[in-house]
Amino acid sequence: MKAPTPYDAIIIGAGAAGLMAAFTAGQRGRRVLLLDHAEKAGKKILISGGGRCNFTNRDTAPDRFLSANPHFAKSALGRYTATDFVALVERHGIAWHEKTLGQLFCDGSARAIVAMLLGECEIGGVDIRLDHAVTAIDRPDDFRIATPHGSFTAPSLVIATGGPSIPKMGATGFAYDVARRFGLKVVEPRPALVPLTLGEPDMAFRALSGVAVPAVARCGRAAFPEAALFTHRGLSGPAILQISSYWRNGEAITLDMLPGHDAATALLAAKRARPRAQLRTVLAELLPARLADTLATPGNLADLPDKTLAALGTRLNGWSFTPSGSEGYAKAEVTVGGVDTAGLNQKTMAAKAVPGLHFVGEAVDVTGWLGGYNFQWAWASGWSAGQVL
Repeated sequence: MKAPTPYDAIIIGAGAAGLMAAFTAGQRGRRVLLLDHAEKAGKKILISGGGRCNFTNRDTAPDRFLSANPHFAKSALGRYTATDFVALVERHGIAWHEKTLGQLFCDGSARAIVAMLLGECEIGGVDIRLDHAVTAIDRPDDFRIATPHGSFTAPSLVIATGGPSIPKMGATGFAYDVARRFGLKVVEPRPALVPLTLGEPDMAFRALSGVAVPAVARCGRAAFPEAALFTHRGLSGPAILQISSYWRNGEAITLDMLPGHDAATALLAAKRARPRAQLRTVLAELLPARLADTLATPGNLADLPDKTLAALGTRLNGWSFTPSGSEGYAKAEVTVGGVDTAGLNQKTMAAKAVPGLHFVGEAVDVTGWLGGYNFQWAWASGWSAGQVL
């Protein structure tokens, strides 16, 4: 007969999903050990939202998440909602406000969210061990986790180490290695919510670094009406970050830089009304001045053929470009792909073929839109696992 272990569950990763799973299980009376290789808990939370933590989105819905199985996230998101997390935030007296598109932020610092989660862990008696890098995982009977500070065992194990986005924060593909080690498949990961780069055909736009324009970015059937920002390497801004999650290498993206306006009709009408006006002058009334300078050809409107103005208008409403790539994991906010949901139980986040093994948060092949959705997935998936540990 084996000796009892001091823990019911070990959770690896003290980020949003791991902290959530830990205190949820701890407050159910489970003996929980939370390990992290970093010296601080919640490091990604602390830098999120410009330091104010966009902790959820009021408009959370399953169709705002990408996954090879778009139905997988429905159960967790339906059982632990944005309203539930807001109630927790308010219980801790954390002031918050809503920005555009349902995005909820702390009035003060993201540190308040981390302090809240750690406080909940304390209530649940969670044993948190930071600066504990995991060097090996095996399962002779219970799961055994080796670290430079000793080994720990428990019948349940939760992997909450995220994906490889933002490696300077210590992010790695650790979760994928664990999944493969236990026979689970991994959907090929790629950077998401990431700036895109422009190649030789669009070099002129790199000179517009810092210029932002309201736009609609489209790729396939996905479309996002938000700001696009020109950078010294390509394009960023909310519209671009959103569409990057849907973009695949070699595909074209279309950018409408005058949403809600028929640019060709507007330019032709300007030619009739003000034939002596410079094209640059007219464009500068519709677009940022530096962008107008880049797009304009010299001369009065009267000197430009209608078909030239119509073609320019068509381009303004549908500039099609093929990014040369992205800024990669270093600048990606999250990762698309991850542990294949086909091998997981949607209600518990448990591996179907490996009793006691769970994956939560960004490690799983569920990726939300920009604006607090990925935090809500972390809370919901962590809570779901914590309910059954």
